[in-house]
Amino acid sequence: MDGIITGDDGVSRCFWAGHDPLYRRYHDEEWGRPVSDDRRLFEKLCLEGFQSGLAWITILKKRENFRAAFAGFDIPTVAAFTDEDVERLVGDAGIVRHRGKIVSTINNARRALELQQEAGSLAAFVWRFEPDPGSRPAVFTPKDILPKTVESTALSKELRKRGWGFVGPTTVYAFMQAMGLVNDHLEGCDIRDAVEKDRAVFVRPR
Repeated sequence: MDGIITGDDGVSRCFWAGHDPLYRRYHDEEWGRPVSDDRRLFEKLCLEGFQSGLAWITILKKRENFRAAFAGFDIPTVAAFTDEDVERLVGDAGIVRHRGKIVSTINNARRALELQQEAGSLAAFVWRFEPDPGSRPAVFTPKDILPKTVESTALSKELRKRGWGFVGPTTVYAFMQAMGLVNDHLEGCDIRDAVEKDRAVFVRPR
Protein backbone atom coordinates (compact mmCIF):
# COMPACT_ATOMS: atom_id res chain seq x y z
CA MET A 1 0.00 0.00 0.00
CA ASP A 2 1.01 3.60 -0.46
CA GLY A 3 3.62 4.64 2.07
CA ILE A 4 4.24 1.12 3.37
CA ILE A 5 7.48 -0.85 3.20
CA THR A 6 7.89 -4.50 4.14
CA GLY A 7 11.14 -5.40 5.85
CA ASP A 8 13.19 -8.54 5.55
CA ASP A 9 11.50 -9.65 8.78
CA GLY A 10 8.15 -9.68 6.96
CA VAL A 11 6.71 -6.76 8.94
CA SER A 12 4.94 -4.00 7.02
CA ARG A 13 5.79 -0.57 8.40
CA CYS A 14 5.35 3.12 7.69
CA PHE A 15 7.89 4.19 5.05
CA TRP A 16 9.85 6.42 7.41
CA ALA A 17 10.93 3.49 9.61
CA GLY A 18 13.34 2.40 6.86
CA HIS A 19 15.60 -0.58 7.51
CA ASP A 20 17.70 0.61 10.45
CA PRO A 21 17.05 -1.81 13.37
CA LEU A 22 17.04 1.04 15.91
CA TYR A 23 14.49 3.00 13.89
CA ARG A 24 12.37 -0.11 13.38
CA ARG A 25 12.21 -0.77 17.14
CA TYR A 26 11.28 2.85 17.76
CA HIS A 27 8.50 2.60 15.16
CA ASP A 28 7.20 -0.74 16.43
CA GLU A 29 7.50 -0.33 20.19
CA GLU A 30 7.30 3.39 20.96
CA TRP A 31 5.96 5.68 18.25
CA GLY A 32 2.26 6.30 18.75
CA ARG A 33 1.95 4.35 22.00
CA PRO A 34 0.15 6.56 24.54
CA VAL A 35 2.29 7.95 27.36
CA SER A 36 1.25 9.52 30.65
CA ASP A 37 4.63 9.62 32.41
CA ASP A 38 5.80 13.21 32.93
CA ARG A 39 9.47 12.37 32.60
CA ARG A 40 8.99 10.65 29.26
CA LEU A 41 6.78 13.45 27.99
CA PHE A 42 9.33 16.06 29.04
CA GLU A 43 12.16 14.08 27.45
CA LYS A 44 10.32 13.83 24.14
CA LEU A 45 9.46 17.52 24.05
CA CYS A 46 13.12 18.32 24.66
CA LEU A 47 14.42 15.88 22.08
CA GLU A 48 11.95 17.11 19.48
CA GLY A 49 13.36 20.58 20.10
CA PHE A 50 16.89 19.30 19.60
CA GLN A 51 15.76 17.49 16.44
CA SER A 52 14.63 20.73 14.77
CA GLY A 53 16.62 21.02 11.54
CA LEU A 54 17.99 17.47 11.85
CA ALA A 55 16.81 13.94 11.04
CA TRP A 56 15.13 12.15 13.95
CA ILE A 57 17.44 9.16 13.49
CA THR A 58 20.33 11.47 14.45
CA ILE A 59 18.66 12.20 17.79
CA LEU A 60 17.57 8.61 18.28
CA LYS A 61 21.16 7.38 17.95
CA LYS A 62 22.25 9.94 20.55
CA ARG A 63 19.29 9.43 22.89
CA GLU A 64 21.21 7.51 25.57
CA ASN A 65 23.87 10.23 25.51
CA PHE A 66 21.17 12.86 25.98
CA ARG A 67 19.72 10.90 28.89
CA ALA A 68 23.11 10.70 30.56
CA ALA A 69 23.82 14.38 29.96
CA PHE A 70 20.43 15.56 31.23
CA ALA A 71 20.11 13.31 34.30
CA GLY A 72 17.55 11.05 32.67
CA PHE A 73 15.42 14.13 31.99
CA ASP A 74 14.36 14.21 35.62
CA ILE A 75 12.50 17.50 35.65
CA PRO A 76 13.53 18.88 39.07
CA THR A 77 17.17 17.92 38.48
CA VAL A 78 17.33 19.59 35.07
CA ALA A 79 15.53 22.65 36.45
CA ALA A 80 18.37 23.03 38.96
CA PHE A 81 21.12 23.02 36.29
CA THR A 82 23.47 25.99 36.44
CA ASP A 83 25.63 27.94 34.01
CA GLU A 84 28.39 25.41 34.73
CA ASP A 85 26.07 22.66 33.49
CA VAL A 86 25.40 24.63 30.33
CA GLU A 87 29.15 24.80 29.61
CA ARG A 88 29.50 21.08 30.39
CA LEU A 89 26.72 20.27 27.92
CA VAL A 90 28.06 22.58 25.22
CA GLY A 91 31.30 20.60 25.44
CA ASP A 92 29.59 17.18 25.31
CA ALA A 93 30.29 15.66 21.89
CA GLY A 94 27.73 12.91 22.54
CA ILE A 95 24.76 15.25 22.16
CA VAL A 96 23.75 18.10 19.84
CA ARG A 97 25.86 20.97 21.15
CA HIS A 98 23.47 23.81 20.41
CA ARG A 99 23.73 26.35 23.22
CA GLY A 100 20.29 27.81 22.58
CA LYS A 101 18.59 24.41 22.73
CA ILE A 102 20.53 23.43 25.84
CA VAL A 103 19.55 26.62 27.64
CA SER A 104 15.96 26.18 26.44
CA THR A 105 15.83 22.63 27.86
CA ILE A 106 16.83 23.88 31.30
CA ASN A 107 14.32 26.70 31.05
CA ASN A 108 11.62 24.26 29.93
CA ALA A 109 12.28 22.08 32.98
CA ARG A 110 11.59 25.09 35.20
CA ARG A 111 8.43 25.85 33.23
CA ALA A 112 7.42 22.18 33.51
CA LEU A 113 7.60 22.42 37.31
CA GLU A 114 5.28 25.42 37.17
CA LEU A 115 2.92 23.58 34.86
CA GLN A 116 2.82 20.58 37.20
CA GLN A 117 1.75 22.92 39.97
CA GLU A 118 -0.91 24.45 37.74
CA ALA A 119 -2.37 21.32 36.11
CA GLY A 120 -1.36 18.55 38.52
CA SER A 121 0.97 16.97 35.99
CA LEU A 122 2.52 17.67 32.62
CA ALA A 123 0.53 14.72 31.29
CA ALA A 124 -2.81 16.13 32.45
CA PHE A 125 -2.04 19.38 30.66
CA VAL A 126 -0.78 17.82 27.42
CA TRP A 127 -3.63 15.33 27.04
CA ARG A 128 -6.18 18.15 27.07
CA PHE A 129 -5.09 18.71 23.48
CA GLU A 130 -5.83 15.21 22.18
CA PRO A 131 -7.88 15.61 18.99
CA ASP A 132 -11.49 14.46 18.88
CA PRO A 133 -11.38 10.97 17.32
CA GLY A 134 -14.18 12.02 14.98
CA SER A 135 -11.90 14.62 13.42
CA ARG A 136 -9.41 11.99 12.28
CA PRO A 137 -9.66 10.04 9.00
CA ALA A 138 -10.76 6.42 9.39
CA VAL A 139 -8.15 5.33 6.85
CA PHE A 140 -4.81 7.04 7.39
CA THR A 141 -2.65 7.43 4.27
CA PRO A 142 0.40 9.56 3.39
CA LYS A 143 -1.82 12.36 2.09
CA ASP A 144 -3.27 12.66 5.60
CA ILE A 145 0.12 13.38 7.17
CA LEU A 146 0.22 17.02 8.23
CA PRO A 147 3.17 19.07 9.52
CA LYS A 148 0.93 20.64 12.16
CA THR A 149 -2.70 20.62 13.25
CA VAL A 150 -5.18 22.86 15.01
CA GLU A 151 -4.46 20.99 18.23
CA SER A 152 -0.67 21.16 17.95
CA THR A 153 -0.92 24.86 17.19
CA ALA A 154 -3.08 25.37 20.28
CA LEU A 155 -0.72 23.37 22.52
CA SER A 156 2.28 25.22 21.10
CA LYS A 157 0.61 28.54 21.80
CA GLU A 158 -0.16 27.60 25.41
CA LEU A 159 3.37 26.33 26.07
CA ARG A 160 4.97 29.42 24.56
CA LYS A 161 2.63 31.62 26.57
CA ARG A 162 4.03 29.92 29.66
CA GLY A 163 7.61 30.61 28.58
CA TRP A 164 8.62 27.35 26.89
CA GLY A 165 11.08 27.45 24.01
CA PHE A 166 11.55 25.37 20.85
CA VAL A 167 7.93 24.23 20.93
CA GLY A 168 6.57 25.44 17.59
CA PRO A 169 3.44 23.78 16.14
CA THR A 170 5.39 21.39 13.91
CA THR A 171 7.68 20.31 16.74
CA VAL A 172 4.67 19.84 19.02
CA TYR A 173 2.82 17.78 16.44
CA ALA A 174 5.80 15.43 16.10
CA PHE A 175 5.66 15.10 19.89
CA MET A 176 1.92 14.35 19.79
CA GLN A 177 2.44 11.68 17.14
CA ALA A 178 5.20 10.01 19.12
CA MET A 179 3.45 10.10 22.50
CA GLY A 180 0.19 8.61 21.24
CA LEU A 181 -2.11 11.62 21.31
CA VAL A 182 -2.82 10.58 17.72
CA ASN A 183 -2.28 7.34 15.82
CA ASP A 184 -0.51 8.32 12.62
CA HIS A 185 0.64 4.84 11.65
CA LEU A 186 -0.46 4.44 8.06
CA GLU A 187 -3.15 2.13 6.77
CA GLY A 188 -1.43 -1.17 6.02
CA CYS A 189 1.19 -0.74 8.74
CA ASP A 190 1.22 -3.87 10.92
CA ILE A 191 1.64 -1.73 14.05
CA ARG A 192 -1.37 0.52 13.50
CA ASP A 193 -3.98 -1.80 15.03
CA ALA A 194 -1.77 -2.57 18.04
CA VAL A 195 -1.37 1.14 18.72
CA GLU A 196 -5.11 1.65 18.35
CA LYS A 197 -5.73 -1.08 20.95
CA ASP A 198 -3.26 0.59 23.32
CA ARG A 199 -5.05 3.89 22.89
CA ALA A 200 -8.44 2.25 23.49
CA VAL A 201 -7.47 0.99 26.96
CA PHE A 202 -5.26 3.95 27.90
CA VAL A 203 -6.51 5.94 30.89
CA ARG A 204 -6.25 9.61 30.01
CA PRO A 205 -4.66 11.65 32.80
CA ARG A 206 -6.89 14.29 34.32
